[in-house]
Amino acid sequence: MSEHVATITWKRSSAEYTAQTYNRGHEWKFDSGVVVPASASPLYRGDADRVDPEEALVAALSSCHMLTFLFEAARAKLVVDSYEDAAVGVMTKNEHGKLWVSRVTLRPKISFGGTKQPSAEELAALHHRAHEGCFIAQSVKTEVVIE
Repeated sequence: MSEHVATITWKRSSAEYTAQTYNRGHEWKFDSGVVVPASASPLYRGDADRVDPEEALVAALSSCHMLTFLFEAARAKLVVDSYEDAAVGVMTKNEHGKLWVSRVTLRPKISFGGTKQPSAEELAALHHRAHEGCFIAQSVKTEVVIE
């Protein structure tokens, strides 16, 4: 139905190439022309001033949920004035001892405008529909929790 392209570019910049010394910095280039400086997490000898893949996964889940939520709110004739999320991803070891992002918690703070305000039940239903409709959430086995 659609195709999404990212070009990942890395080039050695270190004199030595060992597990401890090779550079982790690289770039993500998207078909729009946007270039994102990326790296491994600082926990794995990466650059703290670059986006790491784990952060990107958390951001992608949060962003996808938000975009789907905004769509569902508009369908429900609600007016969203602002949406902010302080999403957190947690890495744990799986049954084979391999690290994975096992849980992402979304903590959206949403302000509604207009006269129609959702009840707690309606808000929960909107989040449920947003989760079910989020392409990224449907593509991963990570548990996604909305608080």
